[in-house]
Amino acid sequence: MIRRLGSLALLLAFVPTTAFAQDEGIPVTVEVRDEVGEIISTAVVRHPNEKEQHKVNTETGRWTEKVLYMMDGSEYIFAKGEILTFEVSAPGFKNATVTYVVRKRKNLIPVQLEKLDLDLTEDQDMSPNINFGRDKPLDK
Repeated sequence: MIRRLGSLALLLAFVPTTAFAQDEGIPVTVEVRDEVGEIISTAVVRHPNEKEQHKVNTETGRWTEKVLYMMDGSEYIFAKGEILTFEVSAPGFKNATVTYVVRKRKNLIPVQLEKLDLDLTEDQDMSPNINFGRDKPLDK
């Protein structure tokens, strides 16, 4: 009898409870695409109060998380009804800021970035000319 109760207790120890699932956070996914609908594999996602930038998956253009770690060391756990703000950026595209209210499930935030309108012609050479000491001609 004691052996059966021990097995039952061990089994129950690994069953997730509702309180544990709520503490864990709700997954939120950000998907980054351009105006044509192509994924932007070089995009990064960041919360304004967070130091770290999160890279999207290069194949799917998505980033998914349940919790963020703020600069002050605290955890920001995503919960139903919370309002999230993210800054999304990628090289060659205009930055975007999105706001989203977390639902119980299926939290997908589609983000569409606009290409930067850069006109780099030969007349506009953007590279600086830096001379080093060894680049100066020697007097003979």
